[in-house]
Amino acid sequence: MKRTHVVNLTNRVQENSFNRGMLARKILSVLGQTLAGILVIFLGLLVVLLPLSTAVPAWIWIPLALADVGLIILPFRLKPTWRGVMVSLLGMIVVGLIAIFTSQVFAATPPITGADGKPLSGSIAVLEKVMLNGSEQWITIRGHDTTKPVLLNLGMGGPGGGGFIQRTLFEPLENEFVVVSWDEPGTGKSYHAVPISSLTPARFIEDAHALTLYLQERFHQEKIYVYGTSWTSILGIWLVQQYPDLYHAYLGNAQMINTTENDLMGYELALKYSAERGDTKMVETLRRNGTPPYAGEGMLAKYVAFLDVLNDYMDAPRYTFVVPIAPFIAPEYGWVDKINHTRGLVESFEVVYPQLENLDFKTQAAKLEVPVYIFMGRDDVNAMPTLVEEYIAILEAPHKELIWLEGGHGLDGSNLGQFVDVMVNKVLADTCPANK
Repeated sequence: MKRTHVVNLTNRVQENSFNRGMLARKILSVLGQTLAGILVIFLGLLVVLLPLSTAVPAWIWIPLALADVGLIILPFRLKPTWRGVMVSLLGMIVVGLIAIFTSQVFAATPPITGADGKPLSGSIAVLEKVMLNGSEQWITIRGHDTTKPVLLNLGMGGPGGGGFIQRTLFEPLENEFVVVSWDEPGTGKSYHAVPISSLTPARFIEDAHALTLYLQERFHQEKIYVYGTSWTSILGIWLVQQYPDLYHAYLGNAQMINTTENDLMGYELALKYSAERGDTKMVETLRRNGTPPYAGEGMLAKYVAFLDVLNDYMDAPRYTFVVPIAPFIAPEYGWVDKINHTRGLVESFEVVYPQLENLDFKTQAAKLEVPVYIFMGRDDVNAMPTLVEEYIAILEAPHKELIWLEGGHGLDGSNLGQFVDVMVNKVLADTCPANK
């Protein structure tokens, strides 16, 4: 009996061991299939999104798409199945790498076309690399007529936000200006221009100055216009303060005046708004983070926490959604550039923003020698309007004007028409020598 009991016990142990092995193999199989599925989706998207978010021509992306379809079907045709899966994955990896490579090679800004769909005669629409203070950086140049005044767009904000994402916002101005948008060092196509750890306000000022001189010479312009929004509105003020003779006027949007005071006001509003909504989790997060300015490890997450609340307050998309998605609409970026834009914004912000802690234009730029036009959204709580009003009140300039726009932080569909109207019928009419 004992021997029978031992045998039965041994059989049960072996059976349990076998069952555990079977379960482990099933789990590994499910995990393998899941990972393979995720990889297939990712690799497929690299090709599927080519016509939607890059400038890769159809004669390239169509064959790549057909190759992916064939590779997805392959495991159902090739036996044993595992061999088909391996060949399919390897093939899709090769196709994906080709998609990445071609997205970089064919990156371009769309042509300016006439009613017949052909490039407009006399227009310019180029994406090009320029050498600024010994580093290679990228710009787009777009306009219907190369003899028109030059408008330099310093970029979308950040620090670390490139200018190419704003192309559609500036297209209505391309009739009256040659619009030049800049990817500042440390972002997008200029991500590798200089080590991000070396970025300073002085570096941005001197690079923007060098770009201004380049544009003056290239387009035979004595002066140009300069536009900045949010972070680049700081850069714009510095630029015209140091080099006033180079600019017809300064155009600011969502103007930053004092970053520390501005952030403290934003933090308090975010805390109050979260409490009123009953969002106790966010209230706890904000209180745990403490008041800005922040520095060191985790500083970006602390800023994003209250800035995303402010975006909710303005009915605007959260930065955690916008930042990684925005570069995917720009055909000027290949796949690597799109990732580098997000990387650059994160990394540049962490390096540069703490250097703005002592900024206060009310004392540091109370006098400017160029006309100043500042656009502010009525609902903007990212750049606090009260600080801008205080600055405009004390500012000494040949001309100063605060123009209120509908909407929140920066340009969007609600205020674009008004912005274009003011730019053409007020700014250009009042400051361009050709119109006087």
